[in-house]
Amino acid sequence: MEIKSVNEFEKHINRVLITAEEIGEAVKKAGKEISEEWDGRPLLLVSILKGSFVFLADLNRAITVPCEVGFMAAKSYFEGTESTGTVQITMDLAQDVSRYHVLIVEDIVDTGRTLSEVYKILKARGPLSIKVITLLDKPDRRLVDFDADKALFTIPDHFVIGYGLDLGEYYRNLPYIAEYKE
Repeated sequence: MEIKSVNEFEKHINRVLITAEEIGEAVKKAGKEISEEWDGRPLLLVSILKGSFVFLADLNRAITVPCEVGFMAAKSYFEGTESTGTVQITMDLAQDVSRYHVLIVEDIVDTGRTLSEVYKILKARGPLSIKVITLLDKPDRRLVDFDADKALFTIPDHFVIGYGLDLGEYYRNLPYIAEYKE
């Protein structure tokens, strides 16, 4: 997929599902809750790249207690709109999680495969505790019995783009969540 013009870019946005303002308010509220829960405890935010980097940046700024940030990359979508069913860890976390309370920051829980695998890997490394926060939850697509501890929004079974979520590396820069139109 290659997009060369703004017109071509915009024609694939079917409708906005969650506005930038709604996202901002939800992130601010989540940051306050996280700050209260982990005040005085060593907190490591683990972003699952690439999709969650925008959410992580905003959430990190909304958290008022000291925390560190780490990155992992995992994927199950390879240039398309359907999960392949195979989870591939393409970049591992650098930190030793045994010294931290780990909060995995994810963009979307869809089939649950990717997040379930990442969770198992990190839990096996012995963190002080481990929880998951996701921007979006799409329970109608769940194939693995896995739920985030906190989901900011629950959405129907549509392929979505924006606020870090992509299709073929495009659309991550949209400030809102939109339904993709073929």
